[in-house]
Amino acid sequence: MASSTSTGEIFVPEEDNFLQRHVAFFDRNKDGIVYPSETYQGFRAIGCGYLLSAFASLFINMGLSSKTRPGKGFSLSFPIEIKNIHLAKHGSDSGVYDKNGRFVESKFEEIFAKHSKTHPDALTNKELKQLLNSNKEANDRKGAIAAFTEWKILYYLCKDKNGLLHKDTVRAVYDGSLFEKLEKQKASKKHA
Repeated sequence: MASSTSTGEIFVPEEDNFLQRHVAFFDRNKDGIVYPSETYQGFRAIGCGYLLSAFASLFINMGLSSKTRPGKGFSLSFPIEIKNIHLAKHGSDSGVYDKNGRFVESKFEEIFAKHSKTHPDALTNKELKQLLNSNKEANDRKGAIAAFTEWKILYYLCKDKNGLLHKDTVRAVYDGSLFEKLEKQKASKKHA
């Protein structure tokens, strides 16, 4: 069960809540709340540059903070409460996270069944664009921008030398394990 340091405990995402696990990586001090500085640190840790990390921290925290803090007033520190991250799901997405943040295997498999035509377990840049266009909902500019940004950053960071975004990589981003892997890779390059 998710807990918070409001009681002095370390936040632990719910085991079956992939969305919480995905976001928890960015909670650098493990208190259950992600501030823009932590989002920035997380993006830097996975290999994003200064500008992308700064933009992402502002874009993400300003966009999600109020949605994850129901009944609480506006905060200039733009905190994201991980336990409520499911309340900030945007439209025009793949549907791989359900309304509670749990992983939906059939929706994940559908991404590749419908869009990976060149290679059965990977997406090309063109196929990724087709995925984004097929998920776009009418009158949902914010959701479409969020989906585009998420997928393009993932593609930029994780495509292989042939320009393919592999299925196991996409799955790892959904459960959050990809971020720890990228952080370790970056750290090992730094010390090599």
